[in-house]
Amino acid sequence: MTNEVLADDAPSGAGVSVDASGLPELVDNVAVARLYGEPLFALPQDLYIPPDALEVFLETFQGPLDLLLYLIRKQNFNILDIPMADVTRQYLTYVDQIRKTNLELAAEYLLMAAMLIEIKSRMLLPPKKTEGGQEPEDPRAELVRRLIEYEQMKQAAAKLDQIPLLGRDFMRVQVFIEPSEKPRFADVSLDELRDAWLDILKRAKLNQHHKISREELSVREHMSMVLRTLQGKRFVEFEDLFDVSRGTQVVVVTFIAMLELAKERLLEITQAEAFAPIFVRLAYQPS
Repeated sequence: MTNEVLADDAPSGAGVSVDASGLPELVDNVAVARLYGEPLFALPQDLYIPPDALEVFLETFQGPLDLLLYLIRKQNFNILDIPMADVTRQYLTYVDQIRKTNLELAAEYLLMAAMLIEIKSRMLLPPKKTEGGQEPEDPRAELVRRLIEYEQMKQAAAKLDQIPLLGRDFMRVQVFIEPSEKPRFADVSLDELRDAWLDILKRAKLNQHHKISREELSVREHMSMVLRTLQGKRFVEFEDLFDVSRGTQVVVVTFIAMLELAKERLLEITQAEAFAPIFVRLAYQPS
């Protein structure tokens, strides 16, 4: 005979069938469990659950020193004056518990238990006199030193764990930025080009000399000279294209050669902004 009860976490009106043993059978024709992915609509009759199938560990320790430090701090004992009898008794109680489930883990704790018992036995014996007449060292001194060092390292590890860690507390942001297009320089106005030319012409007149000679100047030749000067360079300042030391005639022919190259779109005359220096470069030739 079964009794019908209403589960606390089931929807209103959903019935849960409970048998005499108190185990649920069906919940609105839904499987009570799944075994390897297959629905299980009824619990096996011969299912046996041992009483110690579920264990809850309220405290976990990283080793014998961690357990010993926990017992000392929990009861507010002075770490420089440890009551060995009480601490050893509590420590052995915990060791007896873990021996029932994990013998390999208990071996490490048993070693510390033997050390505690040895220290307690040494404290019961009369102290041995030293050769220099000094007071003998406290048997607990070495244990206290190890506990203090362990506590310091544990606190340092806790502080390091609080530091934000890449991949755990934050992620590195990666932003893809498309390469920007080449900047377009402002076009050079005729007035600015004329002023720059007049300045070059004025400087050329200052380098005149009285040697009279006849020189045949070729515009094509100077065009080639200008192209060679610009070859392999991103920009050349406008003034650097003129050799004012050779006189006004050479400067004029060089300027005409530059204008011819600009007319044939073999070079570009650019300027970053108004009243900025003028630069000359080879025109971009698409491949």
